[in-house]
Amino acid sequence: MGGAVVDDGAPSVKAPDGGWGWAVLAGCFVITGFSYAFPKAVSVFFKELIREFGVGYSDTAWISSILLAMLYGTGPLCSVMVNRFGCRPVMMVGGLFASLGMILASFSTSIVHIYLSTGVITGLGLALNFQPSLIMLNRYFNRKRPLANGLSAAGSPVFLCGLSPLGQFLQDHYGWRGGFLILGGLLLNCCVCGALMKPLPNPKPAEQQHDQEDKKKEKKKKKKLLDFSVFKDRGFVIYTVAASIMVLGLFVPPVFVVSYAKELGNEDTKSALLLTILGFIDIFARPTCGVIAGLKWMRPRCVYLFSFAMVFNGTADLVGSQSNDYASLVVFCIFFGVSYGMVGALQFEVLMAIVGTEKFSSAIGLVLLVEAIAVLVGPPSAGRLLDATKSYMYVFLLAGCEVVLSGVVLATCNFLFIKNKPREPAVCPGETVTLADDKTSRRSSRAEGQQMTEKKVQKKVINEIKNNDNVRPKSVAVDSQEVERFLKEPQANGDMAACPETCL
Repeated sequence: MGGAVVDDGAPSVKAPDGGWGWAVLAGCFVITGFSYAFPKAVSVFFKELIREFGVGYSDTAWISSILLAMLYGTGPLCSVMVNRFGCRPVMMVGGLFASLGMILASFSTSIVHIYLSTGVITGLGLALNFQPSLIMLNRYFNRKRPLANGLSAAGSPVFLCGLSPLGQFLQDHYGWRGGFLILGGLLLNCCVCGALMKPLPNPKPAEQQHDQEDKKKEKKKKKKLLDFSVFKDRGFVIYTVAASIMVLGLFVPPVFVVSYAKELGNEDTKSALLLTILGFIDIFARPTCGVIAGLKWMRPRCVYLFSFAMVFNGTADLVGSQSNDYASLVVFCIFFGVSYGMVGALQFEVLMAIVGTEKFSSAIGLVLLVEAIAVLVGPPSAGRLLDATKSYMYVFLLAGCEVVLSGVVLATCNFLFIKNKPREPAVCPGETVTLADDKTSRRSSRAEGQQMTEKKVQKKVINEIKNNDNVRPKSVAVDSQEVERFLKEPQANGDMAACPETCL
């Protein structure tokens, strides 16, 4: 999963496609890893939090939900901050917020304190890091941008492989409070990544006037950052509905799979290893699916490939709900990792194919805002179901049904209501003939009018010459063909003789 934002850099500054851009890419890799792996890795501490504060599974699930909701729902705020202060300051402040939230959480005396500190403060800090990092990545890379974005997105599964065992290790040796404190120190590395986001050099003074005109054009484009006219597009509405349903269940298995393994009697370290397996598979699934989606015969059908990925993911949840030992959970994590990587690789590619490049910035912001509501509801509702049934089977069944439903909705509605739009406006054959007939009739009428005008002029000139004996001697004969030739003879500048009679 990932986000996208508009690159507001000066168009006259050429992207270096390398150089310091590789340091920027390294920073984006770390930021992406923290942003998307951290909400899942925090689930390692849920058992201890339940025991510490005497709450239920649904209460602890709100921590991950608030984290993801802040990451998804604060897109417009991040855009305003970047436009006002720039990427580097926003990212460094965001790193401080992310670290401060975890440090404050280590002193919490109730679950509500963790909601506010870890959920809101840390979530806001990660959001202030993620979107500016994408902006800087797009500024530094142009020709190699697909490669750069792919490498940056790989940070999510890589960090998921490392943060889950690390969280379990910290909990075993320092408790959940010590683990939160150390994780808060690790998040200070976001400030280091923000410091790497060196702005590109300003254009030369001779080009400043030209740049001002370009900036005016860019401001007009920025006004469309949240262009609600995209809701007039059927494809966008179908995609938004399907994606919202999908998000209700997509993040549930990574949040509960560790607790599921512990419930089956497995050791804590062994249980946390499941997220590492899931993340390791995800590392290879994302680029592989991207290559497949880029094939000629598959690119026009990427919507259906995305639908297949969602159905595949939901089916993995349904089958995984029947797991009764550690080996079956490992198999579930393998298949879930493949399908999860496919969904993450295709989600925004499909959105761009639906709305086009021009409206993508508006569409992605609105989709993330809608998905933020679903993210905020999904895991807690699953936790409440767990409290009521005391069985993880029903939690995974609910998540699987939601994701499968989203895939079916997207594929079915796209097949029934969306037609391939031609690049040029379609015109019926009858209309084409009519247009052609109109043009032909207009041309013929103009030609006839021109001929009649020329005949009138010829007669008028001949009559004037015959009647005007003072001007022309009687010995001079006048030929009508010669007069016609004279009237049509080009002048020195290549135009016809200009007179009221010959001008149409």
